Order: sequence, then structure tokens, then C-alpha cells
Amino acid sequence: MNKVTCECGHQNPYGTYLCESCGKPLQESDEKVANMRYEGVARRSQTYKSSIVDKIWNFFSSVKVGIWIIVLILVTSSLGTIFPQEMYIPPGTTATEYYQEEYGIAGQLYYDLGFHNLYSSWWYMMLIAALGISLVIASLDRFVPLYRALKKQRTTRHTAFMKKQRVFGESEGSLTEEDRTIMKERLKQKRYRVKEENGNLFAEKNRFSRWGPYVNHIGLIIFLIGGMLRFFPGMYLDEYVWIREGEREVISGTNGEYFVENREFMVELYDDQEEDLFQEALTREDNPVVSNFQTSATLYKRPEGIIGDNAELEKVKDHDIRVNQPLTFEGISLYQVDYRLNELSTFTFTVESDTVDLEEDMTFQVDLNDPARYYEFENGYQIELLEYFPNFYIDNNGEPSTQNRVPDNPRIIFELFTPDQDPEAEGTEGELSLIGVRVNEELNGERDHVIRMEDVELVDATGLTVRRDHTLPFLIAGGAIFMVGLIQGSYWHHRRIWIQEKAGRLYVAGHANKNWHALKRDLSFVSENTRLPEAADQLDDEAENEEEVQQKKGGNA
Repeated sequence: MNKVTCECGHQNPYGTYLCESCGKPLQESDEKVANMRYEGVARRSQTYKSSIVDKIWNFFSSVKVGIWIIVLILVTSSLGTIFPQEMYIPPGTTATEYYQEEYGIAGQLYYDLGFHNLYSSWWYMMLIAALGISLVIASLDRFVPLYRALKKQRTTRHTAFMKKQRVFGESEGSLTEEDRTIMKERLKQKRYRVKEENGNLFAEKNRFSRWGPYVNHIGLIIFLIGGMLRFFPGMYLDEYVWIREGEREVISGTNGEYFVENREFMVELYDDQEEDLFQEALTREDNPVVSNFQTSATLYKRPEGIIGDNAELEKVKDHDIRVNQPLTFEGISLYQVDYRLNELSTFTFTVESDTVDLEEDMTFQVDLNDPARYYEFENGYQIELLEYFPNFYIDNNGEPSTQNRVPDNPRIIFELFTPDQDPEAEGTEGELSLIGVRVNEELNGERDHVIRMEDVELVDATGLTVRRDHTLPFLIAGGAIFMVGLIQGSYWHHRRIWIQEKAGRLYVAGHANKNWHALKRDLSFVSENTRLPEAADQLDDEAENEEEVQQKKGGNA
């Protein structure tokens, strides 16, 4: 669109309200005071509205649209807190079963709608991206023309501009050189930067505070980028791993390079012999309080260039993992968060028979965490593990199932074959037994053999959180920049004062984006004992006139 040329010669973009150079109003308005929010400059969103790019720009530059996006994010975020997210459900359980069993129909609907993984869903990421786009476009739409207008402002302003300022005063006469010197000294005393042109003065301070909201936006954008980076591979890791005492597990997020071993797990309770103000509450017999639980861990690393599970690992270091004392390496930290004492680990069984001579002791062990499928004996007997339910229960269809992979209530179905039976032959049926803690049932008629539980081995397990967060610097930087912008825009205020003479008259005008009373005090201080006319708040005068009119109407009534 064609630019608008002011009488001062400056070419302004189409739609400009106040000339960017001299400040003369370029559009007619009945308002007594000029709208100085963006210095009367032309914003792109208010000027170009024809192409699809313009419409997209105008949509995202709207403050109302930005507020609605924030409201939608807040509402959807609150939906994610109704039930636990999938990452926080008990380890070993499946999300499909957990939400329905724990929360019924509401939980199933919660799962079907995808709210169980709300914060990583594509549509939630789209809302975050929309907020970021809104912040960028809204900031550019206002910052660029505002910066251009403030940079090009002149010392001598148009008389119409002066009269359109909220704080304004005029009188006949002229200033002496002594008056100008006194006013300049007083303005500098108030920390104003003073410019003089043909006897006219322009004083300004705290312009940097005008950029506070845009610094806020930069901080928010960096913060949002940090939040979105959490869903990129390698940037963020928050996994949960259970390690039984004496076992070794691969560490998530290391591509199988690092392993951690639980050498020993210990729990310490508060000592009832110590004297402490809260000792009685800390050492209750029915509910003792844990003073410390820790994992004595060893970190291992797979040698470079060696592939395979049987490769000998290199020991990196030993570390006692306690609460808030993680094992840290290469940006990954292992935190102590939970434990389970006396977890079932191994069942020892023996085969007995009152009718058949077994000729040898038939004892075998079943690792409840990784059970073998077949167990063979030298006398020709074979046992096949048909079904294993670590945490046994009967589902809604009346079928046996398991709640999770933790062996809290194990059930095992064994099929025993005698030496004269071929397990691989079609139609061969062995003796079926369902065995668990205090459970030993036959499933296909009378048995000649009985599989009895001889012994149980227990083990302590530690729960560790594996965490890596490369997005933290973005979040910290974004938050810090946001606070800088907040302080910048809250504790400093942009103030300007124009003093000039024209055709035998003195004019004084002032503008502040906040704290008008401080600006008025500054003007009173500067004009004291000089010929400078007293400046008044035109909006206050207007309000007083309206009040007088209302009082007269009331008196006449």
C-alpha cells in the first residue's frame, strides 16, 4: 500500500495514526488525548488484510486469540490430572487394564480418549506450538513498528502532537537562557537524557522498560521450546527400573552401553535409644519411620566394539544411592525412589509319588522373574511350565490372568510327563497341576505324582528413577529471561517531556506508559521558579468537568 507523507517530509506506512517523526495526527479523531500505546504507528495486522498470509498473521497477532489458546492449554492440562498419567501407573501393569480396573467406565473413557498420555499427544503439542506462534507473531507485530517510531522521534514536535498529550500546558511568553539551563540541570538530576534543538528541549528516561513485555515473550518462547524438546529422542529421559538384590539391569537411554548392579539394599529405622523431640512418633511399633534406605550400586560399561550379552563389562564406579544423592554419569542420574522388601524370588519344588518308584531325588527351582519352560531329569521325567501368572487373579470373563509382572501372588500350571510318554507326540497328555503359595490342585483327574513346594527364596528390590534432562538449561534460561522482562517492565517506566516555543507561545507536554503521578511530580520540579507553564492532566480535567455537569443537573432536579 502507498505510504502517507507528512508535512514534515517523513513517509509513514499506510495506517499510521501519528507521524513517526514529528507526531502530527494523520487521521481525524474526536478523542481529546492521542492513543500513544504503540506511538500511533501502523501495525501490520491493522494494515494488510487481503492475502491468506495476512489473515494467518492477523489471527495469531490478536491478543484475544492468544488468551483463548492459553485457556485451552489450561483446561486440557487440568484434564491430564484427573487420573494418573501412564508413566505413573504401577510398574508392570498395562494401561489398557489399569484404568478400567481402577476407575471403571470413567477410567476406560479416559484411556480411549488418549488422556493417559496427554502431555505427549500430538494435539497437545499443537496447542503449545500455536501458543509459541502467537507469541512470536504478536511480538513482531508490535515490536518492529514501535522500535522504529521510538528511534526516529525528533526533539521538535508538531503543535498538534503536544496538545494531544495527556499532560499538557501552554502560555504566552518565552524562555530565557537561564530558564533553559535550570531546566536541563533539573532534568539531568532526575536522570533524564536531554536533547536540545533550536531552543526546544526533549527529555527521556527508561526507554528500555518499553521492551519488558517483549523480553517476557522471548523468555516464554524459550521456555516452550524447552518443554517441546522433552519429546525429542535423547533430550529427556524419565524411566523407572526395579533391580533385585544381586542382579544387574541395563540402564535405559544408554543403548545398552551402561548397566547398574544392586549389590546390597538396606533400610534403616530411627533408633528408639536416641533422644529426640519427636522420638516417640518416629519409633512407633505399629508404624516405624524409615530414616534411610539406600542401594549400594555398581556402575558397569560395555567395552567399545564388543557386542553380545556375554561380553565382560568394565566396572566404572561404586556408589551408595540415597534419596537426593543419585548416581550420576554422562548427564544421567539414578535416583532412589522406592523399595520392596521380601519379594518372592525363587520357588524350589520336588516331585513325589506314593505309587511309583522315582529312583532319584527330583528337585528343581523356578526363577519367578525369568522361569524356564522345560525341566528334564535323568530318570526320564519331564516337566513343562504351561502357564505362569506372576500376580494371579480372575478377570471379568472368568479367565485366569495376571495384574502385572511382579510375583506378588504367583500361580504356575505344570504338566508332568513320565519316561514312557513322548511330550512331542500328538495326543499325549501329562498330569496337570496348579501350584502357588498354599495352592496345589490337580487339573485333569487323579495324579500318580505330586509336585510339592519345598522352599521359597525372598529378595529385596530397589526402585530407581533413571533421569536425564538436557532441556533444563532452556527452562532455566527461559524462566530467568521472563523474570528479567517482568522486572524491567514493572519497576521502571518510560517517561518523556517536550518543551518548546512557537509563535510567542510556550508549550510543555509529557507522556508516561505508567505511573503518571511520578511524571507530574517531575514536571512540577522542573518548572518551579521558571517561566515554564504549569502542565495539567487533561483526562483529570475532563473528569472534573463531567462531575460538575452532573452536580448541576442534580441541583436543577
